[in-house]
Amino acid sequence: MRIPRFRQPGSKQPGQGKHTVPGGERTFHRIYTRLGCEGRPPHFVVEYHPYSDLTHTIRLREDVAYVRLSDVLRDAPHLVVEAAAALLLARLYRRRPPKELVELYREFSYAAPTRRRLLELRQERARRAEHRPAGVHHDLEPLFARINQEYFQDALPLPRLGWSKRVWRRQLGCFDPALEQIVINRQLDRQIVPEYVVAYVLYHEMLHQKHPMRFARCRRESHSPQFRKEEKRFADYNRAMKFLARFPAY
Repeated sequence: MRIPRFRQPGSKQPGQGKHTVPGGERTFHRIYTRLGCEGRPPHFVVEYHPYSDLTHTIRLREDVAYVRLSDVLRDAPHLVVEAAAALLLARLYRRRPPKELVELYREFSYAAPTRRRLLELRQERARRAEHRPAGVHHDLEPLFARINQEYFQDALPLPRLGWSKRVWRRQLGCFDPALEQIVINRQLDRQIVPEYVVAYVLYHEMLHQKHPMRFARCRRESHSPQFRKEEKRFADYNRAMKFLARFPAY
């Protein structure tokens, strides 16, 4: 969950519109008080927004808090909406959210029906990267073919491959199962980056392709013990990790 900056919604009056969350303002007022936030609470404008994932945002502008909840919550129990409110307000006002609401939200977000719905929404709404594996200095497609043959016995289907449009600061690559694509941080498409480093990052994302993320017991497991074991089988694993440890952007 993140609280990014975004522009103030349009000029329609608060509380109107088909995307308004029923009882949303009262819910946020109640959670504001429960968290022990100081001062007069802002006026809350709470709406559903068609995000491609389970994202919720809040933006405080003077005495109005603009809240956007993922429309995945439209059919969720009201307690889940309260839990989302608690997480947003706790982060905004630096309070500790009630443990029971945190657990409730985690249980909802990891539940099988929720994950299926999120997969469907991502397939419908998320922007697919162009299949442009050839960068300025490194070409992902021949690397994928070589790694697939050497480590996966050609068992992995070729996904959409590409480089990120912008430099990412917190991740080297990303495999999106909903869009069947692997995107690599364009920061690695540089002459100073050895091919074995790009190959390792691509191999890591291909392992995600082989070992889908699991959700069990209200926990998310993206790097299982088997995943980590196979990751270290990469021939240049130690060299790649050593290079990345001193890589300027990381």
